[in-house]
Order: sequence, then C-alpha cells, then structure tokens
Amino acid sequence: MARYNPDYLTYVEAERERLGENHPLFLTQYCLQPIRGGGGFLSIQQRAQLSGGHARKHVPGSGKVYVAGIDLAGEAEEGEDVILRSIKPRQDSTVVTVGELDFEHVNEINKQPSIRVVEHYWWTGHKHPELYPQLVDILKNVWRCRRVVVDATGVGQPVASFLRKALGSRVVPFTFTSSSKSRLGFDLLAVVNSGRLKIYAGSGSPEYQECWQEMELARSHYRPNQTINFYVEPARGHDDFLMSLALLVEAANTYSPRGARGRDT
Repeated sequence: MARYNPDYLTYVEAERERLGENHPLFLTQYCLQPIRGGGGFLSIQQRAQLSGGHARKHVPGSGKVYVAGIDLAGEAEEGEDVILRSIKPRQDSTVVTVGELDFEHVNEINKQPSIRVVEHYWWTGHKHPELYPQLVDILKNVWRCRRVVVDATGVGQPVASFLRKALGSRVVPFTFTSSSKSRLGFDLLAVVNSGRLKIYAGSGSPEYQECWQEMELARSHYRPNQTINFYVEPARGHDDFLMSLALLVEAANTYSPRGARGRDT
C-alpha cells in the first residue's frame, strides 16, 4: 500500500520511529510478520539501549522533574529483607523506581521527554502500613514527584488510596489486567527502542544487580489477539523491578508540565 500512497508511507515511517522496527506491533501490523510462542522480552540490543551512562542519585537535582513507578508486594510476606531475599525463589518485594525527566531531549515523533532512572528503593517482607510514612516522605519530601503510578491490583488498592489521599492527584492507581498489562509492555518496549529510557550506570548495589537480572530473565508471550504478557518465570525469580520500571514509563507518559492543558499535573 505504501508504494501507491505516500501519506501511508509517511505514517508507517512515523510508526517505525515511534515504536522501533523490532517492536511486536510494528512487525505484525506493518511488516505482516507473525510472532509465535514466547521468548525473551528484551533482546541483548534492547538491554544495551537501556544501559545509561549517568550516575545513580540519592537526592534530587535542582529544578529537575521526577516521576515514580511503584510495584507492591503481597501482604502475606513477613520477615527481614536479607533473609527473605536468600530464599529461592525469594518472596515478592515492594519496589519504587524514580525517574528524572529530561525535556531538553524529547522524542521527535511524540514530543515525550527522555527518562533517566536515578534511584531504586527495595523492601522485602514489610507490611504495607509499615511503609506508608516512608513512601510518603520519599515521594513528597525527598523527590517531590510530579507523577506517581502505583500498582492498585488486589491488596495494592488500599496503598494506592492512601497515597492518593496523602499526595493528591499526582498519584495514579494502575490496575493490572491482561489488557492494561499488555499496553504497559508495549509502551515499555517503545521507549526502550526509541532510546528514551536509560538506567543508571553500574553501581554494584543489590538493587542494580537485581534490576538487571530481571531484565535478562524477563520473558514474553504474544497472544493471537495482538496482546502481550511479560513476566519472569516464578521458578527463576521475580519481576518487581521490571513492573516498577513499566509503571515508571506510564508515569512519564501521562505527566504534562504545568501550564499544559487537558491533563493533571
């Protein structure tokens, strides 16, 4: 069709720039290539694109804009962080991923800012009420996050409700369904392919090591209805950092600077 319709060709080229030529939606919808079965969610090339050269930060920079994604552990988990992490497979954790938005380097297609992951917080075996004060302090007083997307699925709903009461409309609950998780996965792949998303350089920290282990272990399954599931197989580990990263991308994509119309800030 592109051979006979220049407008369609322009549209397809824009979609390739937006999604990346290896994005599942681009391959199936425009290249008409079938995707069968499951496989690695992130290729070696994509993981290389994720690797950034900036240092990890523990405090915000002056005048910078920060957003966050929060993946929550199940409430049944109790005990000490180190002990629970030594269990194979270890129990789920609560992970907060903080990202700095760079409006000087925006995507030429959708005008979205670049996202630099600058900090991780990681708790295993802590009940949600124990984390409430720390979460509010980190998000409100330390990083002054402009947008926080939090897992509100199941036991996460009370946490999301509490954070929204404490921080206002900057907190956006996200409920995982097969459809919403698929969109989250496709959006994550798109920002990786475009070069918009970078994780801080190697720090040797447990958070850095766990994050990259999950990126390497992540698997994907493409369904016939053009939806995707992405995950880490339970026998091999967990996907707390992966899901927190995907929620961070959702936070960045739904944030608009003050003065922009049509969205909360």
